[in-house]
Amino acid sequence: MSVSFRSKNSIYMMFSLKTVWVIALVMLSQLTIAQQYAKPDTTKSPEINELKYNLNASGSRFFKVTFLNQSWLRFNQSNPGTTVVSEPKDNTFDIGLRRTRIQLFGQVSDHVFLYLQFGLNNFNYLNGGFNPTATSNRKIQPFFHDAVGEYIVWKNKDYLKIGYGLTIVNGLSRFSAPGVSNIMSMDVPVFAQATVDQTDEFSRKLSLYARGQIGHLDYRIAMSDPFPIQTNGSALPIYGPNAIFALKGHTKQYQGLFMWQFFDKESHQTPGYNTGTYLGSKKIFNLEAGFITQKNATVSVPAAGDTAYHTMNLWSIASFLDMPLDREKGTAVNAYLGYFRTDYGPNYLRFNGIMNPGSGIVAGYPANTQGNAFPMFGTGSLVYGQVGYLLKRDLFGPGNGTLMPYVQAQIANYERLTKTLGVYNIGINYLIKGHNGKFTLDYQNRPFYQISGNQYAPGGRRGQLTLQYQIFI
Repeated sequence: MSVSFRSKNSIYMMFSLKTVWVIALVMLSQLTIAQQYAKPDTTKSPEINELKYNLNASGSRFFKVTFLNQSWLRFNQSNPGTTVVSEPKDNTFDIGLRRTRIQLFGQVSDHVFLYLQFGLNNFNYLNGGFNPTATSNRKIQPFFHDAVGEYIVWKNKDYLKIGYGLTIVNGLSRFSAPGVSNIMSMDVPVFAQATVDQTDEFSRKLSLYARGQIGHLDYRIAMSDPFPIQTNGSALPIYGPNAIFALKGHTKQYQGLFMWQFFDKESHQTPGYNTGTYLGSKKIFNLEAGFITQKNATVSVPAAGDTAYHTMNLWSIASFLDMPLDREKGTAVNAYLGYFRTDYGPNYLRFNGIMNPGSGIVAGYPANTQGNAFPMFGTGSLVYGQVGYLLKRDLFGPGNGTLMPYVQAQIANYERLTKTLGVYNIGINYLIKGHNGKFTLDYQNRPFYQISGNQYAPGGRRGQLTLQYQIFI
């Protein structure tokens, strides 16, 4: 289906001035309020920055609780054919909760560590989905993300920790298990959570794992028990010439991630989670390599042939840098560059839109391309990079925080795309109190697609502007 850019669709490349002005006013007012309340009160006792209960005098045994809330205000230019509650919409403005979480964890003895996480994700007016001919319950999303116990083999050492349960301990890359409360950009590169909500539970899996740090080496290896795709709550894929996750059979998944840490060691407390940025408090430079493999994970049926099962093989290599530039001023840099080779089987491709504001697609347009969706997962190769710069501390005066601008790029060559995919983000963090209180303004530019035989061809580009407010304690 052809799309014109010189007439009506040309205005899709510009945001509604009125909407952007509203977002800017909201941000300005919130920043003003935040600055007023961020000024230190020297008459009070020193602040306590965590909810932690020590189980012994030294604090080596403890139990801790954290809370995270990430709220979004977003204006999105809809992909062609998008409907919202059964009506065509050229753009949307929505309010949502990207993540709301509670963590409970602690070192309950010299050898025993417990970790639990409960919460919800992607909660907007559609609550993750909409069916025009059926009802649903918007109050059923919160669930346990993690429930895992670890045995620490050597007391007070990180050499070897063995655990099993529901966990995000993953292979492939550091962004396959991101610590979302301290990421540098507004959101993580979700493609790295390779089977998210297909054969896992929001990237969590029932797994037996071993992890640890030996010298400069940080490692984790795991055997996971994937969920059948029939249990993910979505319509089942249809057999055809393009690979889909198998609807028959059950095999284990094996994965590992290995990081060589040249300078400071990264935290190894909570199972699997990787810090996004230390805001200059550590000197980090890592090289990493990771993989995920599963026999007979996907299936395809050629036009003239028998059903063929395929091994899913995913691997990556990457570097990660996060270090101070001027300790006196508090400036720092964050950078990541990774190459991913993702083989899900022949012509596998999956569109996905984060907290998608589009509920449906008009007949004649490619399925599952509504709202802000783009080809996020696929068989092929991908390069992902990000870089951010932390400005000097107390940029706006004592206690009033600083800024951290950043850029991101995701460039992929997938088998079912006729041209290279490019998704680009530019944004800025206003760090009121580090990661405990921050605003992030992010603009994303992405392609949309048309059907071209058994492939997808780009038809143009769309944009999305998001203001996130994060509170974490």
